[in-house]
Amino acid sequence: MFPTNHQPSSQSSPLPADSVTPMQVSQIEASLDSRDETQGFSQAKSIIETSEKHQEDLRMLGMKIKQHEASIKLLKIQKNKLHDSILDMQVMLGKYHSSNAPKIENKDHPNLRSEEETTEQLLLHEKSAAGILYDLKTHHDTQASHLTSTKDILGAVVTLGKVDDENLSRLLSEYLGVQTMLAIVCKTYECIKALETYNHDGYIDKTSGLHGCGASIGRSLDGRFRVICLESLRPYAGDFIADDPQRRLDLLKPRLPNGDCPPGFLGFAVNMIHVDSSNLFHVTATGNGLRETLFYNLFSRLQVYRTRAEMVLALPLISEGAVSLDGGIIRSPGVFSLGSREEVDVRFLKTSATLEMSQKYIETEKKIKEMRFEKEKLEEDMKREHALLNNSRSDFERKKQDFVKFLALSSSYATQHQFQAARDRLNPR
Repeated sequence: MFPTNHQPSSQSSPLPADSVTPMQVSQIEASLDSRDETQGFSQAKSIIETSEKHQEDLRMLGMKIKQHEASIKLLKIQKNKLHDSILDMQVMLGKYHSSNAPKIENKDHPNLRSEEETTEQLLLHEKSAAGILYDLKTHHDTQASHLTSTKDILGAVVTLGKVDDENLSRLLSEYLGVQTMLAIVCKTYECIKALETYNHDGYIDKTSGLHGCGASIGRSLDGRFRVICLESLRPYAGDFIADDPQRRLDLLKPRLPNGDCPPGFLGFAVNMIHVDSSNLFHVTATGNGLRETLFYNLFSRLQVYRTRAEMVLALPLISEGAVSLDGGIIRSPGVFSLGSREEVDVRFLKTSATLEMSQKYIETEKKIKEMRFEKEKLEEDMKREHALLNNSRSDFERKKQDFVKFLALSSSYATQHQFQAARDRLNPR
């Protein structure tokens, strides 16, 4: 029975602590845990989404960087091709004359006078094999016919190539030396056997071969002489410069780390020799011409530079010797020819100077100008791509730093959240 003055309250009073049941405690904790989990899930989701956004931005910037790098690489390849083509055309037109060497032009009959000079040079070496052979072919056809396999004799090295510039002719002739310039070039080994025979004791038979023919015209052959057999040479096995009527060799040019040719590099000596059209193809049974057999073996990858100073600067890029138009000679890596220039009296013929007046020359000059203009445009494109690349790299670095900071903050939040959860577990309500 309640006292008569007590009225029941419409609001429930808080229960004393000792009157809260275990079930009610569990419900309160579950409600708090649920609220914490909801809040934690929302924050974790935000972190993941922001992280993914950072990663996507970095991925897109990385793609931009790769695209700019690929564009620069392609532009560089195109620029180098143009540079090489311009260089090859300049060599074709004889644009490698030294600035301090006077250009010699024979206005009346340039080729004829050069041939006369070469004839005189050969005849001066009256006791050489080349001199005797030249005398036989030009003045003594009957005696020359006694030589078997004469159809396979092409002539002396000095008569088989021409050079546009007098200075370069002197330089390359000095590089090869008189003995090589006077060497007789044969197509086959049978031809070489016909030039010199031996008796049963192994001594030279002075009555046969070139020795006998020389004696028949009153010219004795003294000492050794050099003979080159084309079919025994290992020919150049690479490609030729496209659309080049002289079939110049497409040799790999020396390159600086930035991809450019070293300053002063003019080309390869083997490509600066003019070969008559009759000797460009099918000189040997395998179809090779003189450039890829004879002259490739004589000069290999001999590089030609404008000056000695520029040649010395390019030493790390010189693999098989070099010469400079002012007289410098590197025989092979580490082997230098010093001292005054040696005057070699047998030199390559000079090509006709009338090339400068031909329509082909004018067209080639025009083509070179067009290619130079195109090369300048490529260089401008490369500068623009480099600027875009630098901007993209800066954006990437800035975004990466932002992402690193975000990861650090996220890690700090995660650590705090885990610490709070652990503390709650150790200190239950």
